[in-house]
Amino acid sequence: MAGIAIAGNPNAGKTSLFNHLTGAAQSVGNYPGVTVERKEGVARFNGRRVSVVDLPGTYSLTAYSQEELVARNFIIEDGPDLVVDVLDASNLERHLYLAIQIMEMGAPLLLALNMVDVAKRRGIQVDHAKLSELLGVPVVPTVGSKGTGIKELLQRCIEAIDGKVAVSPRAVTYGHEVDEEVDTLAELATGVPLLVARYSPRWLAVKLLEGDPEVEKKVAELGGEAAPALLEAARKAVKAIERHCGDDCSTVIAERRYGYAAGIMRECVTLTGEAREMNTDRIDRIVCNRFLGPLILVGVVAALFFTVFKVSTEWAWVPWFGGWYAPVDWVEWFFERLADAVAGLEPRAPILHSLISDALIAGVGGVLGFVPLIFTMFLLISALEDSGYIARVAFILDRVLQTFGLQGKSILAMIVSGGLGAGGCAVPGVLATRTLREEKDRLITMLVAPFMNCGAKLPVYAMLIAAFFPHRHTQMMLLLWAFSWVVALCAAWVLRKFVIRGEQTPFVMELPPYHVPVLRSLLLHTWERTWMYVKKAGTIILAINVLLWALMYFPQPPDAANVSARFQAIVPSHASEAEQAANALAHSYAGRFGRALEPITQYAGFDWRTNIALVGGFMAKEVVVGTLGTVMAMGDVEPGQSETLSQRLAGDPAWNPLKGFALMIFVMVYAPCFVCMAVIRRESGSWKWALFSTAYSTIIAFVLTVLIYQGGLALGLGIP
Repeated sequence: MAGIAIAGNPNAGKTSLFNHLTGAAQSVGNYPGVTVERKEGVARFNGRRVSVVDLPGTYSLTAYSQEELVARNFIIEDGPDLVVDVLDASNLERHLYLAIQIMEMGAPLLLALNMVDVAKRRGIQVDHAKLSELLGVPVVPTVGSKGTGIKELLQRCIEAIDGKVAVSPRAVTYGHEVDEEVDTLAELATGVPLLVARYSPRWLAVKLLEGDPEVEKKVAELGGEAAPALLEAARKAVKAIERHCGDDCSTVIAERRYGYAAGIMRECVTLTGEAREMNTDRIDRIVCNRFLGPLILVGVVAALFFTVFKVSTEWAWVPWFGGWYAPVDWVEWFFERLADAVAGLEPRAPILHSLISDALIAGVGGVLGFVPLIFTMFLLISALEDSGYIARVAFILDRVLQTFGLQGKSILAMIVSGGLGAGGCAVPGVLATRTLREEKDRLITMLVAPFMNCGAKLPVYAMLIAAFFPHRHTQMMLLLWAFSWVVALCAAWVLRKFVIRGEQTPFVMELPPYHVPVLRSLLLHTWERTWMYVKKAGTIILAINVLLWALMYFPQPPDAANVSARFQAIVPSHASEAEQAANALAHSYAGRFGRALEPITQYAGFDWRTNIALVGGFMAKEVVVGTLGTVMAMGDVEPGQSETLSQRLAGDPAWNPLKGFALMIFVMVYAPCFVCMAVIRRESGSWKWALFSTAYSTIIAFVLTVLIYQGGLALGLGIP
């Protein structure tokens, strides 16, 4: 099956085109040997099937970041039949820089001239036929947000793959003094068969002049006896160019690329005279205003939380059996019926019944019960991403982050981790720190990113808010959002001042024009993220829940007559069934461990049952809900009682709003999940930082929770 690689700058509309080309036929994984996400799909046209890979968005193909290296290596080593480079027609000169680098590689190239509608509104007319003539490759105008030109693009791709359209780009020129050295080095490289079998000689020459370390390494590996002479010739050529131009050789080549792009721009771009102020500019004068911007951001986040809870838990808009229900109520009803269906197992197979009812239905069901809420959150976050507002959030918060010792670019990792609301994940957030070139900035960012409210914490918040703050969903989520930022920024300041000292680097990013989100793209992104959540509940969380259930079920306590004095003190004689269940749980391995921690955790308001749930949360934060559901189901619920976990907690005399709020703060701050910890280890290159992240965040969480709980008790807030 033929293969297409889609390249392009961030915010060029590359992913929109990919979604239109492949539809739902997509898969997500990682590139071999790295943790950069790889999206792959299949496009169909007139009975033909074509593999399509969405390369990481990048501004260039240097070796500075993992994304740049991955995109470059895929084009060179995987050798796709065609590279489709997506250009923003309204910012053509800047986007041509990447296209020129692909041309240098000699890869078969087709250009998708995207956002022609935005260019037109800006009074920019791009002659795509002239652009095609100048570069020697096909150019297809598209509007990715609306799906315009997709059919024509796919048709030209098929024609290019079949050899019916020329896709060999013209040679890039850099001026005679540089071209002479490039030609000389390219001729020398031609004499090394192993090199030219994999790389274009001219591209090799240019990269050697730029001093690209990856290319120099490949030349040393594959060049054999000719490698020293080729590398020495490159060093002499670099000196000759620098002597002639009076500047660093890599800078000279970059400037010549931009000059080449500017020349093409002059030839094929016309300003129509109809240029007018863009809506984007008008909106940004308000949204990015120094004073109004932060207020609007708080309003957007508040509206986000308000909508999420109204749509998923409060508004009855889903029809079912002649009535109308909120989505979460329907899911809860489904798991209640499952519990009723297995109730008959209890007398005949009590262990099997406990496994199914307590570990699977009460545990995993408690996590899956929040799927509607998670789906709604992901949908709204995706809409904000596609609209272009997320980039404005980075701009608004840049000054704040600089004050607290973070690099401005850290905002991207924070937002990915859940900094805009509660729909992110700390794992890709830690991976996003690769865009930070200063190692100390990377370390600080990856150590504070897990404080953000990721999607895994959202079920815990939703469950506790429903139990103790049922009429203040928006206010509580807004408070938790603000609290997470305060903790993260204060932690970053302390780390910068006392642990990881170093200078901060400046931040520059592109503010893309605003777009109306495409429904199809939104649903694809939302389904992708929600399905990952469901799979996690059905695999990792299921396995952890079963393990914790076993630890909570075994060993069974002795007969009442032989109960030790220790447990007699816990449960009096002639106890009810619920009290006997609590006794059994206290007697289990998990119960003993939870009680061993209780002398310490009681200061934070946590009893032994809560301790069991929090220990499970070290593996995945969603497990806190599942384990707490299992604990409550196995602990003190009377037979035949059918309540949600929120209802059980609200009716438990040992719980109150202060304890619920303290638990939310602890879950927010304490140790990153095991997967995130492993990624921190991988990205930092040492277990030292992964273990440090776990230890220091848990200590901060405990101190904060103790202060909140004890302070609340002192004010009389925890008294029934």
